[in-house]
Amino acid sequence: MKLLNIDTANQPLSVSVTDGIEVLAEFNSAKKINHSITLMPMIEMVMKHADLEMKELEGIIISAGPGSYTGLRIGVTTAKTLAYTLNIPLYSVSSLKALAATVRMHEFLLVPVIDARRDAVYSGIYRFKGTAVEQMIEDRYMTIDDLNHYLKAQHMPYLFIGMDAVKLKDKLKGPVFYCIPRSAEMRRIADFEHPEDVHGFEPTYLRMTEAERNWLNKQD
Repeated sequence: MKLLNIDTANQPLSVSVTDGIEVLAEFNSAKKINHSITLMPMIEMVMKHADLEMKELEGIIISAGPGSYTGLRIGVTTAKTLAYTLNIPLYSVSSLKALAATVRMHEFLLVPVIDARRDAVYSGIYRFKGTAVEQMIEDRYMTIDDLNHYLKAQHMPYLFIGMDAVKLKDKLKGPVFYCIPRSAEMRRIADFEHPEDVHGFEPTYLRMTEAERNWLNKQD
């Protein structure tokens, strides 16, 4: 199945084309990039390197969040537009699970971390079971203290992973491992039996935007 895979959930940008287990072309960058300017040229680049035309694609996988509001909106809007235009299915995966899928360490609980600011993070807990990535607790928005306390209570070895884990290493109580998302890994964790509704699909934010919070405060 020829897939275009897109992850713009956070600062890193990852775009790839895969066909079954084969990675035909992939672009990954941890550099701070304006996704609105860079995403489409990178899609065109990986398609060219994969020697495929857009009409040959059979599906699109998008990293649905949590993460940057702007990054998520850009990636999801692009993926929905392409899926609709090409009349192909759209699949989504958690951006945290996608990050966990890049770290093939069976001996640890994998704890992907995305900075949500104000001493809070987006995080989940995963582990590899064979070649599958198993979710231990659902993705959530939580304080760093709550995450530290929860992990301590598990009495199991764990590893914080991601760029933001390294940035927050002085606050996270445990080992950290630097990695960035690789969109090609999303083909391993996508649920191909349940494509998204292209028209109704929305990113997973896990908390309200500042504009929404301000609106609610005005209603009190």
